[in-house]
Amino acid sequence: MPRYYVLLGPPGAGKGTQAKVIAEKYDLVHVSSGDLFRDNLKRQTELGQLAQTYMSKGELVPDDVTIAMIRERLSRPDCVNGALLDGFPRTPAQADALAKMLTEFKGGVNLVPYISVPENLLVERLCGRWTCRSNGHVFHEKYNPPQIAGVCDLDGSELYQRDDDKSETVMNRIKVYAAQTSPLIEYYRKLNLLAEIDGTKSIEDVTAAMLAALEKA
Repeated sequence: MPRYYVLLGPPGAGKGTQAKVIAEKYDLVHVSSGDLFRDNLKRQTELGQLAQTYMSKGELVPDDVTIAMIRERLSRPDCVNGALLDGFPRTPAQADALAKMLTEFKGGVNLVPYISVPENLLVERLCGRWTCRSNGHVFHEKYNPPQIAGVCDLDGSELYQRDDDKSETVMNRIKVYAAQTSPLIEYYRKLNLLAEIDGTKSIEDVTAAMLAALEKA
């Protein structure tokens, strides 16, 4: 029977790092809704073109379009064992739609690991990130500083701060996430599917807690 996990956590919680570990350990595909959107837009699929019509007007892409993209991705052969969903669902309505969809794949959500990190730490993590202009290598002024300020250790190119990592944008992203996702956290908590993980600990400790929770699910 396929297994499906929904990974929750605010921007800066370290979801990407943990998703990679979980996906490899359990032979699951990491399905990131952001990557899925970019892929459909790049390939100009029918769903990508449909999403573009809303995005070009600055409107939110309707749930049914997003859900159709997720369904198409989960129906591919590499998802036969299940998937780790990241960035979807974002609302209780999407969670209802996901539950209904997964019955088509003879499965359901097995667990929802939620990496919890206080706002002040998220701001520190995100606002300190600097990205290499040539190859996207990421440094952090506190946790992983480059040997020479403003220069990538790996290829010598300039480091810059993405708009996403500037303080005003970061604060807004965290507030939007909290407003959108807090109902979803309660939704899964009531279903007894939520596993809250302390995201303030080291990457290794977070991984260990995450794997321990998944083993019990």
